[in-house]
Amino acid sequence: MSDLPSRVTINEDGPREGFQIESATIATGQKVELVDALSETGLKEIQVTSFVHPKRVPSMADAEEVVRLVRMRSDVRYTGLFLNEQGLRRALATGRLHIRGSISLTASAAFLARNQNATPDGQRQARCDMVRLLQSEGIPVDAGGVNAAFGCNFEGEIPLERLMATVRDVFDLADELGVRIETLGLSDTMAWATPKAIRSAVGAIRSRYPDVRISLHLHDTRGLALANALAGLQMGVDDFDASIGGLGGCPFAAHKGAAGNLCTEDFAFMCEEMGIDTGLDLERLVAAAELAERIVGHPLPGSVKMGGLLSRYRAAANAA
Repeated sequence: MSDLPSRVTINEDGPREGFQIESATIATGQKVELVDALSETGLKEIQVTSFVHPKRVPSMADAEEVVRLVRMRSDVRYTGLFLNEQGLRRALATGRLHIRGSISLTASAAFLARNQNATPDGQRQARCDMVRLLQSEGIPVDAGGVNAAFGCNFEGEIPLERLMATVRDVFDLADELGVRIETLGLSDTMAWATPKAIRSAVGAIRSRYPDVRISLHLHDTRGLALANALAGLQMGVDDFDASIGGLGGCPFAAHKGAAGNLCTEDFAFMCEEMGIDTGLDLERLVAAAELAERIVGHPLPGSVKMGGLLSRYRAAANAA
């Protein structure tokens, strides 16, 4: 077990992953309002939308308009998800987004077919084509990733051996394309991870690839996102994706009542209470979570916005 990091990076996914699963149509102006509020919290990276076919994810049909209207701060990286050349071209055409290349593979063939209508061989070729396109555009490719890294609702458990084989495929493909992977993201797309699985996966990757930075993308469908994040922290992981209010979920994962992603304000609160610096303004995060809840029109699973920050109670106790 590693020492806890002194500081963590939290990348906000709520405006993209959160709104994509909502059944109600979220107005473009409301999406922009949330992104603008998040921009004032100290977050350094916010994923604002997804450039996917509107027939597949209708809630993302206004991607370009959202990007156009956001009041972008110079000290924040605004990103958009793209899965193919058409999506990349759309993202580039906005002229406002931070574009970073990644080689991401999926550990579950069943989920890959459902999520991207692709086979493992087809995905590998598509990633080769994408990297070459990114390189031709002068866009750096320095990240890798594994989706469905711990389990799949259609295929079952992803054993550590298969996860490591997929990780090896990512690095082999990077070598073939002349890419050096600096950060490797593990995505618990369908919330199968446990603290034990997190520790095993991070430990195995660290042993094989000691110089790579590991990032975790955790879902809370089964209530373990915060526990899994803690396990990651205890293994020295210092880079996490999170979603304001606990928004989120994958529309192709066959979840019923998915609880969403690792909650930004809850995770930031835990880190700060443990003495781990996040660089975030917790009061403004809570306000953004409350805004997100009003926008979607139903309760979100985040706890801190309900229970309140301890700093308030400490101040009241000291005053008394």
